[in-house]
Amino acid sequence: MDTRPKSTQEQAPEQAPERHPEHPDQPEHGAGCGCPDHRKSHHSEKTKTSLVSRLNRIEGQVRGIKGMIEKDTYCDDVLNQLSSIQSALNGVGKLLLEHHMKSCVAERLQEGDSAVIDELMVTMNKLIR
Repeated sequence: MDTRPKSTQEQAPEQAPERHPEHPDQPEHGAGCGCPDHRKSHHSEKTKTSLVSRLNRIEGQVRGIKGMIEKDTYCDDVLNQLSSIQSALNGVGKLLLEHHMKSCVAERLQEGDSAVIDELMVTMNKLIR
């Protein structure tokens, strides 16, 4: 143990905060930095509750399928459950997409940000594969 007075003990160098890679005058990447990577959605409590509830149900279904596989359940029964989960995930996707288009996309279009259309097209193409 170092018995020197605190003023003479070596102190760990203070680390400088990370700087934003595109805007060095700003602290770090994070919510509110204005980068597309960090935009946030503002779901209503009703929408958020619905999404979380659906995802909790899906999580339980996935655990159920895991158990079915561990118990060597007949493949057709497992596949039917997988189909059910895929439908449920599609429902979550539709709800989220509807919210996204009515709020996030509409807002950005009103601000004159037409790049949101290209972003939406990429997302839509991923969803309809």
